[in-house]
Amino acid sequence: MMSILEQMEPIGLEDMKAVRLMNRIDQKFMAPAAMLEGLLQRIASGYYVQLIDDNPLAPYHTLYFDTDNLAMYTMHHNQKLNRQKLRVRRYRSTDTTFFEIKNKDNKKKTRKVRIAVSPQSFNSVLTVPEVREFVDRNTPWPVPQLHECLENRFERITLVDKGMSERVTIDRGIRFHNRATGLDADISPLLVIEVKHEVGAPTSDIERALHDLHILPRRMSKYCIGTALTDPLAKKNRFKEKLLYINKIIS
Repeated sequence: MMSILEQMEPIGLEDMKAVRLMNRIDQKFMAPAAMLEGLLQRIASGYYVQLIDDNPLAPYHTLYFDTDNLAMYTMHHNQKLNRQKLRVRRYRSTDTTFFEIKNKDNKKKTRKVRIAVSPQSFNSVLTVPEVREFVDRNTPWPVPQLHECLENRFERITLVDKGMSERVTIDRGIRFHNRATGLDADISPLLVIEVKHEVGAPTSDIERALHDLHILPRRMSKYCIGTALTDPLAKKNRFKEKLLYINKIIS
């Protein structure tokens, strides 16, 4: 897999800023990690790979926050619109850390707002005054009601098509630790692929390749799946089909 990535034309972080997707559509796919090499071989000539310090694999470390009764998780499970997710994420390849709020509106559009924080505050971010004010200003959730919930780690490969109109992320090695229950889950045999391009754009190389490999679009929230796998008391009826599909892949 690494040899294929090394053969692809590289692109840096600054050049990636040229990919401006103002009215974008996002599609997610779940696939066996064993397919990664074959998938990259099919699309390598049509995409750049993002390198950070000459490395195509960017490690991510994320910690999500929720209420004692998992209000944000339950809203997603119950398919409520106008919902949020709160997290702190460490982008280890660039040594940056952000507290992020992901907003999903009633038109199913996702908008993310974030503020930079010190990497040293990762495990105590809700005590940072700027973060507390940011949460108060952008969410209905009182900070005292929030607690550390789900932690995850994974590596990300980022691709951009040579027309600079599509961005692809491929997450692998996904592992979860639930700080509330103490339970772990490892779904590293699974890839989570997200394809982002303008609304109305023609079918892309990676979409064709995934179709040829019989991989169909499937929505997947790492926070929700990780919580369902590591919290025995979390409501999970609506996620059963996805959990069965994931279990089939990782087994």
